[in-house]
Amino acid sequence: MFKQMRLTSWRNAVCGQVAVPLRVVLWNGQQLDFSHQVPKVTVHVPKPSALRYLLSPSLYNLGSAYVEGFIDVKGRAADMIAVVNTLAAATLRQRGLLARAVGKFIHTREKDAAAVRYHYDVSNEFYQAWLDPAMLYSCAYFENGDEDLATAQRKKIDHILAKIDLRPGQRLLDIGCGWGGLAIRAAQQHGVQVLGVTLSKNQHALARERVRQAGLQKLVEIRLQDYRDVGGAFDRITSVGMFEHVGVRHLGAYFGKIRELLTADGIAMNHGITTTDTGERGTPYDGGKFIHRYVFPHGELAHLGTVVRAMQEGGLEVRDVENLRRHYARTCALWTENFESNAARIGTLTDARRFRIWHVYLAGCSYAFQHDWISLYQIVCGKAGGAPVMPWSRRAMYAGPLGRQP
Repeated sequence: MFKQMRLTSWRNAVCGQVAVPLRVVLWNGQQLDFSHQVPKVTVHVPKPSALRYLLSPSLYNLGSAYVEGFIDVKGRAADMIAVVNTLAAATLRQRGLLARAVGKFIHTREKDAAAVRYHYDVSNEFYQAWLDPAMLYSCAYFENGDEDLATAQRKKIDHILAKIDLRPGQRLLDIGCGWGGLAIRAAQQHGVQVLGVTLSKNQHALARERVRQAGLQKLVEIRLQDYRDVGGAFDRITSVGMFEHVGVRHLGAYFGKIRELLTADGIAMNHGITTTDTGERGTPYDGGKFIHRYVFPHGELAHLGTVVRAMQEGGLEVRDVENLRRHYARTCALWTENFESNAARIGTLTDARRFRIWHVYLAGCSYAFQHDWISLYQIVCGKAGGAPVMPWSRRAMYAGPLGRQP
């Protein structure tokens, strides 16, 4: 009874600030609505002990309760995320608990490899169920804003290849090559030699098969290899959605390795997620804590200023920076729609716990990008002090083959 009284008191306090399209259904059948709106989200609380998650509604607490099955939540993922953030803002801020916890992790080769495999080696079929046909698991590029996901992902690759001024006969290294989408298109469209490296066994196997199916074995090599073990010299280097795994303290060494692998007049491009918090304390309401535990173990986000400084420390000169935050918000929203549209099939490809993790994670990322908690930058760079061979203006970056069909 006391816990129900606390719940009612908390509900009244929240409703005094904001209308939330939420219904809470208790173990005894009692229902509490948080507004006069038709509920978009329904939370079922199976026993009194689970009320503690609602009464301290951080993104970690409620996300963890949902993932672990301590509460049941019905509704679209985007609505679930919006409701949770509204509850957190109405409750935690007034208590002075705008949590921004972040950890600095110890990175070793073994831990990095294990973290990558935890995230990416769910199954290739799992990712195929909600990614575009080329299986590009990174921010798409919406040139006009109305492209479908497959078109926007193809344009992302073409945008990157135009930015690095890729030319026939060059050697390209793709760090964190995923399922080989960029490597394959680079070889097909530009006739370059490509080496792609990944730590994911599933990605490695499928990427090699896709290269074989495309008949590109003479141009594209896919290795199961740590980028730190790559040798040789490359005219161009791309790293798309990988450096979030490196660790903030290791960024200088990471960019130093890229510099070591670049030819004297080489060009590199780093495409990655950053935090917008200048103190690098993570996202509000313990959203980062949820991601560290359930999604990206040991993942760390640096601020753009930290990235630029680390590039300089690694011997690289920044030559172009583009913010694609809005593009990633839209990408994650489309992934979420695909995930929910294919929920029945995805449910057969993984266990219920992991299904719930991804259900809220994708929508949560879209929300975080929309609200400028995190961002996405493409940074073009080359060896510091060198003589850039890039065009004098940015015109080539936007006059490239963005509309070219595969």
